[in-house]
Amino acid sequence: MGIFERVSLLVRSNINELLDRAEDPEKTLDQIIRDMADAISKAKAQVAETIAQKNIVEEDLKETRKLAGEWQRKAELAVQRSSDDLAREALRRSRDYGSNSTVYEHQLATQVEVVDKLKADLQALQSKYEQIVRSRQVLIARHRTAKAQVQVQKVAASLAGIDPTSELARMEEKIRLAEARARAMGELGESSLERRFAELEEAAADDVEDELAALKAGMAPAALPSGEEKS
Repeated sequence: MGIFERVSLLVRSNINELLDRAEDPEKTLDQIIRDMADAISKAKAQVAETIAQKNIVEEDLKETRKLAGEWQRKAELAVQRSSDDLAREALRRSRDYGSNSTVYEHQLATQVEVVDKLKADLQALQSKYEQIVRSRQVLIARHRTAKAQVQVQKVAASLAGIDPTSELARMEEKIRLAEARARAMGELGESSLERRFAELEEAAADDVEDELAALKAGMAPAALPSGEEKS
C-alpha cells in the first residue's frame, strides 16, 4: 500500500469510531495525528520526486525540440550549399529529435496530470490533518464527557434498588432509640438521687423518735426510797 493510500485510509476512517474502539482514546488520537504527520511528510517527498521527474521530462522536451530545430536549420543550409548528403543526414536527425519530442510531450502531459492530482490530494490530506489537530481538544473533551456520563449512569443504576425513604425511616428509628436510652439513663440517675434523700429523711425521723423517748424518760417522777410511803 502506497503512502497516499495509507493516508487516505486514515482520512476516510471515522475518527470517532476509532476512538470508541480504543482502550485509551486520547493516546489513540495522538497516535493517529503522529501517523498522519509522518505519512504526509513521506507523501510530500513522493510528490516532490514526481515533480522532479516531470521537470526532467520538461527539460528533455526542450532539449529535443532545440536539437530538432538546429538539425532542421543545418539541413536547409546543406540544401543551400547543394550538399544533398548532408541535407539528408540533417533531416534524419531532425526527424529523430522531433519524434523524441513527441514522446516527451505525451510523457510530460501525463506527468503534469499526475503532479496536479498528487498536489490536490496532498492539499486535501494536509487540510484534514490540520482539522484533526484543531479538533483534538474537542474530541478529547467529548470522550471525557461521555465517560463521565457512563459513570453517572452506573451509579444511578446501582442506586435504583435502594429506597431512600425507607433508609431515612430506619435511621430515624435508630436515633429515636438512642434518645430513649439517654432519657432512661437520666431517669435512673434521678431515681437513685430521690432514693438517697428518702433514706436521709428516714434516718432523720428515727432521730426524732429517739429524742422523744429521751424527753419522756427525763420527765418521769423520781422513784421513792424503799419503806417510805407517799404522804
